[in-house]
Amino acid sequence: MHKVTRIRIENELLVINLCSLVLVIIISLANIEALRIALGLPFLLFFPGYTVVAALFPRKSDLGTTERVTLSIGFSVIITPLIGLVLNYVWAIRLYPILVSLVVFIAAMSAAAWYRRHGVAQEDRLSVAFNLPFHRDGRHNALDRVVSVILAMVFLGAIVTLGYVVAGPKVGERFTEFYVLGAESSPTELAVGDKGTAVLGIINREQETMSYRVEVLVGGSLLTAVNPIELDHGKKWEGEIGFVPNEACASTKLVQDVNSADGTSLAEVKSIQVASTDHLDPGDHIWIGQEAAEVLEVQDHTVMLNGGLKEYHPVGTEVIEVQKVEFRLIKSAIWVTRVRLLSPFGWGRTI
Repeated sequence: MHKVTRIRIENELLVINLCSLVLVIIISLANIEALRIALGLPFLLFFPGYTVVAALFPRKSDLGTTERVTLSIGFSVIITPLIGLVLNYVWAIRLYPILVSLVVFIAAMSAAAWYRRHGVAQEDRLSVAFNLPFHRDGRHNALDRVVSVILAMVFLGAIVTLGYVVAGPKVGERFTEFYVLGAESSPTELAVGDKGTAVLGIINREQETMSYRVEVLVGGSLLTAVNPIELDHGKKWEGEIGFVPNEACASTKLVQDVNSADGTSLAEVKSIQVASTDHLDPGDHIWIGQEAAEVLEVQDHTVMLNGGLKEYHPVGTEVIEVQKVEFRLIKSAIWVTRVRLLSPFGWGRTI
């Protein structure tokens, strides 16, 4: 024989809002797929509509259980897309904007329902009740014990998760800003032995103190370095770095015209004949007149180009290798990240 124990929840609106907050915590921190689905489905398809129905019909006698559940699902199916449509115009249809908007909507409707419900006689106020079977001697059967354990574990897990979130908030995105100041006004060419300067900036967004090293390279060769630069999270460093190119690039001349002088037979020339190919290697960039090209292959006095030259260049036109100045940032001693900034220095004539 069994006796029936009736459990009544006088404020189911509070339970709904607590479940919504637990869902926010899980999505923001734990990302447990099973719990996201278990709480996410009623959050989208039941909670919004239920709170609206509770605000519209605060009396228990207004609607039956079936009608109330049906209306709750129907209103939810309408409300959730409408909130998404509004977000499309004022914010963005993404996970967190929709999540926050629904939580706010559920809380607002819950407050309205609570206010209206307190104007109703006690005996006609809506409440949620369900029955649990017990043995006559008061002992739980096997199902009772399983349900009790699950409920206790869910409650304890929610409390632990909430405490963890409060004690250690989720760390934001980690990155470092690295930039050149006044790049548009910097010179575009430097000669060997000339001093160049650049003002570089670093902002630490790594959520912890970082140590940085800034290197200046030309043609892959290290010219100078600045280190260590130690910055706390959110702090900024800006400094001027000077450098002097110390190696001559390849410099030679054409020994054969490129295209014709009258312009009647211009074509895309893929190879040129030069006086010397010293210091010219595949991958180098060269200037000829006002055109730039990349060296694909070098054979004797012939230079094959990746792409081609489309303008007229007479015999004797200077052919100069171009090298870019490279600023490289290295952060921390364990995780090394290299960020390359190609400055305006370098697409010049004689580095």
